[in-house]
Amino acid sequence: MKVSATREHLLEALQSVIGVVERRQTMPILSNVLVSARENRLRITATDLEVELVAAAEVSVQQVGDITLPGRKLFEIVRALPDKTSITLAREGDKMVLRGGRSRFTLSSLPASEFPLIEDIHAQHSLRLPAHDCRRLIDKTHFAMAQQDVRYYLNGTLLETDGKALRAVATDGHRLAWCELPLSGQAGELQQIIVPRKGVLELQRLLDGEGEITLALGVNHIRAEIGEVRLTSKLIDGKFPEYNRVFPTQPPRIASGPREGLRAALQRTAILSNEKYRGVRLIFAAGMLTLQAHNPEHEEAEDQLEISFSGETLEMGFNVSYLLDALAAIETETVEICLTGPDSSCLLRPPGDAALKCVVMPMRL
Repeated sequence: MKVSATREHLLEALQSVIGVVERRQTMPILSNVLVSARENRLRITATDLEVELVAAAEVSVQQVGDITLPGRKLFEIVRALPDKTSITLAREGDKMVLRGGRSRFTLSSLPASEFPLIEDIHAQHSLRLPAHDCRRLIDKTHFAMAQQDVRYYLNGTLLETDGKALRAVATDGHRLAWCELPLSGQAGELQQIIVPRKGVLELQRLLDGEGEITLALGVNHIRAEIGEVRLTSKLIDGKFPEYNRVFPTQPPRIASGPREGLRAALQRTAILSNEKYRGVRLIFAAGMLTLQAHNPEHEEAEDQLEISFSGETLEMGFNVSYLLDALAAIETETVEICLTGPDSSCLLRPPGDAALKCVVMPMRL
């Protein structure tokens, strides 16, 4: 195997896949990347057995071949070389020699046949959509994913499609985020998959740009292709909660106020909240929202904000971090807060936009 490439082409491909190369692995092969040279294309594959990333770079191939190389070391070497350096990769026995300018590096390798690859995912749905639309779905929901919940099906994001729309839903049991993207396809059978947290975050990172993305939804995997990069992720085998039951159908009270004003008031009040529980009391009254917080040091904070609200006074406690995350997902100047009662969840949404909903459960203060 022997190839020549520019530093920029090689670095771009390595940057796309390096996120899944772990520094400490129980299997040494997973610390390596698979490098395959064919027809003036260099394909670099990385995997942690849950997520697989493949990126292609344009190179000059003098001799085809496959080899696995230490991923982090290769990435650091290429990144450290000067801009516009011409790089040559040549296999010498069971080693790979990398030359760039006056620099020379000899890297160890492991057999390419040992590298685990995900082949056909047996896709049941295939969707093509603008990358920025897919990025919006993830941006508006990923914050509500659980991190290490024993309910493993919450440690990811639900993707659901019937051909007419693509929906993303995430919840950790204390809050829920739901976002919908209309599709121009035809109606079909409903398919639901749960993408694990790492797959969601890697996909979010790759969607930082324009262009189109192709999503293939299989029984056990999801595959996303954007430009020269392909991501394949295992799915979580579990049943996602019936999230539609969480949304209040006809909330009896709706408060409306400036999103930025509410965000700033919450941040100020939270300074004196309990550092562990981050609780803030919200008191909804006619035309006014009062925010209160206190902590074990007997310090107190109070702030007020003019809002549109009518009806009986309502007091509720919330984790301020959950409210701030929901407000960050909403982009409109005004936010609506739909309320049922002091012990029921509240729904935050942009006025007149049915494509985004955030639900936050109350807490006792």
